[in-house]
Amino acid sequence: MMNRKPAVWPGKPYPLGSTWNGEGVNFALFSENAEKVELCLFDPNGRRVTHTIDMRWQTDQVWHCYLPEARPGTLYGFRVHGPYDPANGHRFNAKKLLLDPYAKDVVGRLRWNDVLFGYRVGSVQEDLFADKRDSAVGMLKSRVIDSSFTWGDDRPLRTPWHDTIIYEMHVKGFTSRHPEVPPELRGTYVALATEPVIEYLKRLGITAVELMPVHAFIDDRFLVEKNLRNYWGYNSIGFFAPDARYSHSGSVNEFKSMVKRFHSEGIEVILDVVYNHTAEGNHLGPTLCFRGIDNAAYYRLSEQNQRYYTDYTGCGNTLNMRHPRVLQLIMDSLRYWVLEMHVDGFRFDLASALARELHAVDRLGAFFDIIHQDPVLSQVKLIAEPWDLGEGGYQVGNFPVGWTEWNGKYRDVMRAYWKGDGGLIGDMAYRLTGSSDLYEHGGRRPYASINFITCHDGFTLHDLVSYNQKHNLSNGEENRDGESHNISWNCGEEGPTKNQHINRLRARQKRNFLATLLLSQGVPMLLAGDEIGRSQKGNNNTYCQDNDLSWINWDISKEDKTLFQFVRYLIRLRKSHPAFRRRYFFQGRDIVGTGVKDITWLTPLGGEMTDQEWSQSFARCLGLFLAGSAIEEHDERGNLVKDDNLILLLSAHHEAIPFTLPEKPASARWEVLVDTSADNGRDLEGRFYHSRAEFPLQKRSFVLLRQQKRQISPESKTEDPAYPGSGVSPVD
Repeated sequence: MMNRKPAVWPGKPYPLGSTWNGEGVNFALFSENAEKVELCLFDPNGRRVTHTIDMRWQTDQVWHCYLPEARPGTLYGFRVHGPYDPANGHRFNAKKLLLDPYAKDVVGRLRWNDVLFGYRVGSVQEDLFADKRDSAVGMLKSRVIDSSFTWGDDRPLRTPWHDTIIYEMHVKGFTSRHPEVPPELRGTYVALATEPVIEYLKRLGITAVELMPVHAFIDDRFLVEKNLRNYWGYNSIGFFAPDARYSHSGSVNEFKSMVKRFHSEGIEVILDVVYNHTAEGNHLGPTLCFRGIDNAAYYRLSEQNQRYYTDYTGCGNTLNMRHPRVLQLIMDSLRYWVLEMHVDGFRFDLASALARELHAVDRLGAFFDIIHQDPVLSQVKLIAEPWDLGEGGYQVGNFPVGWTEWNGKYRDVMRAYWKGDGGLIGDMAYRLTGSSDLYEHGGRRPYASINFITCHDGFTLHDLVSYNQKHNLSNGEENRDGESHNISWNCGEEGPTKNQHINRLRARQKRNFLATLLLSQGVPMLLAGDEIGRSQKGNNNTYCQDNDLSWINWDISKEDKTLFQFVRYLIRLRKSHPAFRRRYFFQGRDIVGTGVKDITWLTPLGGEMTDQEWSQSFARCLGLFLAGSAIEEHDERGNLVKDDNLILLLSAHHEAIPFTLPEKPASARWEVLVDTSADNGRDLEGRFYHSRAEFPLQKRSFVLLRQQKRQISPESKTEDPAYPGSGVSPVD
């Protein structure tokens, strides 16, 4: 802390933000339309301004200065002077303390009050008149950091897409109730790096965690007034700072330590990032950062009246991707998280909004061009949520090469099929085999499809088979919020029931969904807790529920433990069979000299599907033969990859169907690996069937059969005792 007036040097316009160089701190802030910028330094508690410094040096619209006596830990903010003229897009108000858009650390607690708004709240014409009260006391503060960290030999894992299994999780919710994590650590970055959490993920077989937003975010005022919180975190205010509420130590390095630990165990870290909008909301929102720095530069404003925002996100505003400095902000943020924080990739929330250069979504927009030519960002995992709320925003299948997508069509088709809807086997076939109808025409591969049944937004898997309707009353919005079209089925009774027939059916449906997900072509994504039957009591929009409703309950039943073992088994099956992890789409061609195709679609009579049969609206049963010897792909060392012949049988019919196994390969002996009609998902009686035999496919069930080449001893050390014959090693 500097008690006397500090020395001030001109400094440099780059890098933006605050940068400690070992001797002092450089400060740089972009504002195209500002008339003056002041740097405010605070005492260690952030309550009192100790010095106000005129940043009088300006280079290329960047205001800058250098403080040779400043040190890491310095708390600061900006005041930006300029016209308060909403009609022309300007909302400068020097009475409002502003966060640094490039702040690497954001501290303090936002204390909601009318003073945080740049206009006179409650006045007749609301935002047309500036509010002259100082907002510094209740405002968050930026903090200078020392970015040094000992990474050792940590390096990107670069797990190939076709070998990736994603686990979507919430930093706080995953450990808040974990009995093996020390209570004082629960809900933090360091908690995720503890041995019980790491061991759980490794036992399950996860290769990448996708963390819900960890960028610094705020709780909306209307939620705080209801004693709720923005639990999900899709309300970013700082794109460089890990949110402090998840930090046990209060140090940015805690996040780095977590990443380093994950990497040491072979698990990648993917961040869910929200660059489409900010927490400042619409024209009646608070002035916290971008709005007060340069509203006209940072936000998309209405062409009819610049007082208002163009909103493609449903959150009040849209970042202005047409401005080069906004593009720079996002690219700098992404590079920072890769180079300084060592993350392995990103999932872009409402990614279509990032591609809107004019009004329409432009798949060849500047955002994509910059990422594709960037030597850092082009090499990490890039996942798009391929839609926004604007016209033409649904862009599943339309993102460029190099991008993967949350495949919303996969989710919807699988839900509808297992619910029992008819006329879907054609769509089902495309989704099972990597959605070539969506991705092949653009030169993309099966792994462009991120397959999922559930995610944070919507029902959990357990609730998907337990509720027909959403039950969101606890959100305080009279059940109006959340999606009403869930494509769910409660199996005969809404919510919890003592009817064991319904409970068994629900358990089978969960196994059907999980088996389909983990044995489809593409990249599977599991929602955390689905593997142990997590429920949100029918709430499909828990964005504001920072409590037991959202947190994972680790006090699980015997049935849920069995479900965990089944999921673990499916993941190991996927990893042990290259036929489920193809890098190229099936071609349906014959294998030379065998008369067998690489893929054959089967009817219950054992014959190949005809064009007419694909269009039968009553059909709810389908078979799929995968010729493992016809993969014709190579591994990373150039070795030809081969696999066993496999058969998948799926039936969403309400009665059992005898399914005749194909006649080719002749004299084949088929071993049952998965049968979801069994309570554990795998019949332990060691059933085998020969070519042309009738397999008793039970109602609403998924079956996987493997052509047996040799008898495997049940005593083999390479077997999982829970699933003999699987070739899966025990972990427990």
